[in-house]
This record gives sequence, structure tokens and C-alpha cells, in this order.
Amino acid sequence: MVKCMKLLGNSLHSIIPAQKCLLYRCCIFPIVLYGFQLWFYNHTPLSYPLKILGKMQRRATIWILGAFKMFSMEGIEAIAGLIPIKLHLQKLVGRSQLHPLVLLPNHPIWSLMDSPSSSSKCQHPISLSTLTDCQRSLIKGHLVNSNNKLYGIFPSFSPLHPEFSPGSRIIDNFSDCFSFNLSNKEKNDKIHLQQLNNMVLESSSSISIAIVVMDASIKNDIATSISYMHLANHSLTKTVHHAAFVTSTEAELFVIRYGINQACIKENMSKIIVITNSIHVVKKIFDIVLHSYQSHAVAILSELCRFFASN
Repeated sequence: MVKCMKLLGNSLHSIIPAQKCLLYRCCIFPIVLYGFQLWFYNHTPLSYPLKILGKMQRRATIWILGAFKMFSMEGIEAIAGLIPIKLHLQKLVGRSQLHPLVLLPNHPIWSLMDSPSSSSKCQHPISLSTLTDCQRSLIKGHLVNSNNKLYGIFPSFSPLHPEFSPGSRIIDNFSDCFSFNLSNKEKNDKIHLQQLNNMVLESSSSISIAIVVMDASIKNDIATSISYMHLANHSLTKTVHHAAFVTSTEAELFVIRYGINQACIKENMSKIIVITNSIHVVKKIFDIVLHSYQSHAVAILSELCRFFASN
């Protein structure tokens, strides 16, 4: 089919590269990749089918751009706006593995999967829930990958949450209740440390001020979040949390969320001082644009709104 597409270039006015690319993606991809879930899944040999598909995409890319055959595949794919065929398949299979989530609870596919939404009465005799661990390790296929995908952790989004609605945002109602004291990198570190020491000494004498110092780091895919909370007439409270396979931003937001929560639940608190070296993470809390860390931002903003309203 890709060879036949070259005949379209012999028409009177021909077609532009953008139209060629659109024709390839809309007419060739759906036919070639039909039923790809039957052969593209985890732990299956893919060298031969990917080699055939790679040749097909190379011919199509050269036709789209009118390039020479000696050009590198990665370069002409980038110019034509096509992603490598393997990455395209991974994108499609990732989306198709989530399709069971939108099916009705009484759909027959649920009887084959090990999912909390399927009751034990309607389980198929050969469903995945009846298999042993050894049998599970031997079975391959798209259904097994979809079943494993159901137990993944996905970020939650709420674009219409009240905390991000105009008139209800924290910057609309409590803009004078919080502030940022940024350090100047051009100044001497000793001066900045002296300013922090003076601020802590002045605030530590008040019983209504909580000082929270927090930081997070990642080593060997293990995130460590540490928070220190100081209250007048109380011993220093240290809390350490560990998490695996999370980003540094998630670890920083979590420790900020935990520190603010612990400070807000203390009685007779009128001021909270948060000391952190990740100001870019703190600004994400007040970012109304939809992002993958919105659940942490909503929890922090809700806690702060209740704290400001009570004071």
C-alpha cells in the first residue's frame, strides 16, 4: 500500500507533505496495526514484525519528504512529524490496556480478569484470579497486561475544583495571609544563613508560631522526605518518610503537605513558617494550570484556607 501511495505524486498538482503525512497516518496505520494487541505485548519477540514495520515507515517517510534513501531514519522521521514505530505501538498499547476501565461492570471481559469490580459469582472458570503465581508467570498476552495495569497508580485531576475557581482561590481570599521570602543567590550564603537564624530566633519565642523545615532527596529510586517542626516549649519533632519510584517534585510536595498538615492541627497556632530549598515546587501549589501534582496542591490549599479562615 505504501508503494501504491507513490502514484498520488503523479497527479496534476500533486499533494503537499502535510497531506501525505495525514494520508499515511489515517489510511495506512489503522490497516497495518489492526489487531496489534495479539502480537505486541510484554515478553514477546518483536524483532521481525518491528523490522517489517520499520521498512514500511521508512518508505513512507521518504515519500512524504521526497528525501534520499541515504538519510538517517531518525532525522527524516523527526522532520516528517512521525514518531518511531515502536514508540507509537507502546503508546497505543498503553491506551488499549486502560479500555476495561470504561466497560460496564457486567461486561464479559471482567469475568476473565482479577479485579475488585468483578464478583466471585460471575468469575469464569479459567479467569486470572483462579491461577497460581507460577501459572501467572507463564501466561503472556494483552489481557494479562491489562489486568496488571488496573492496579497501577494514576494521577487524579479535577479541573473544576473549587480551590481553582476564580473567586474561591486562596490568592483571591487570603492574598495578604501568606508571603514568600526568597534568597538571593548573588548574596553571600553566610548573610542568608544569618537572616534565617535571626528569623528562627525571633519566632521560636512565640507559642503561636510553628517553624517547619523540610527537604527531600532521591537515591537508588528511593525518595526520602524529612521534616522538622519546632514549637515553643516543645521538643523538636522529626519525621522521615520513604517512597519508591516517585519523582523529586512528588516527594517535595508530599513533605510540604505533611508539614503544613501537622502544623495546622496544633492548637492556638497563628503563624506557620515553612523553610524549604524548592521554591519552584511551592509555586506549583498555587498554580491553577492542570498538572499531575494537583491532588497534593488541592490538599495543601484546602488545609491553608481552613487555617487562614480560623485566624
